[in-house]
Amino acid sequence: MTGALAFAALVEIAGRAGLAEFLPPASEILQRAGALLFDEGFRAHAGTSVLAWAIGLAVAALVAVPLGVLFGSVPVIDAATRAIVEFLRPIPSVALIPLVALLIGTGLQLRVTLVIYAAVWPILYNTMYGLRGVDPVARESLRSYGFGRLSVLWWVSLPSAAPFIMTGFRLATGVALILTVSTEIVAGRGEGIGVFIYFAGIAVPARMDDILAGVVWVGLFGVVVNALLVAAERRLFRWHHTRVGGGS
Repeated sequence: MTGALAFAALVEIAGRAGLAEFLPPASEILQRAGALLFDEGFRAHAGTSVLAWAIGLAVAALVAVPLGVLFGSVPVIDAATRAIVEFLRPIPSVALIPLVALLIGTGLQLRVTLVIYAAVWPILYNTMYGLRGVDPVARESLRSYGFGRLSVLWWVSLPSAAPFIMTGFRLATGVALILTVSTEIVAGRGEGIGVFIYFAGIAVPARMDDILAGVVWVGLFGVVVNALLVAAERRLFRWHHTRVGGGS
């Protein structure tokens, strides 16, 4: 909080002193951000972005968790698919915009598809990591009592990996938000906060207060979502944080 206030004060001073010609004072940016909250057009842009973000994130989780469980618990499948996964993972989602737009169009489906692609990786890798870190003694103890592989997976592996899956999902929320807004800016059409920022940037003269006010709302949304997920993570997996804290 202190850092945010210090940064706002720095922007205010720079804007008032004219140190950066394009940069309005922080007070004007915040005032414009507050005004946008009552702007029906901006709320429509924001709603479209949140919808694309939420759908893409949900689908990414539904895809990545089962795949992570499969790869993390069946070494043969992991070894067979590792080369493909390692090839696809570093490809920037933004670089796929022309291809995806050509295949499926530039509407909501473009943003959702790219969000899914980007958000899958942190969830997938954290799920795999969590499953690989399961205590082997706990697994073997259950097997010694006659439990099968699926029962061990359900009662031991998944509960143990759940905090890591949650962490992956939390990281994916930020990635999904970045991709949603970036795709909207690059595509430059339709609705969305990124589209709002894009048109504010190409206006003559450029509306820097609108650009930065839009950025403020994106940042606030990301901070709030992350804070809610951190609180949920600590509440749901208190046992995990206690164990980690006790071992450090």
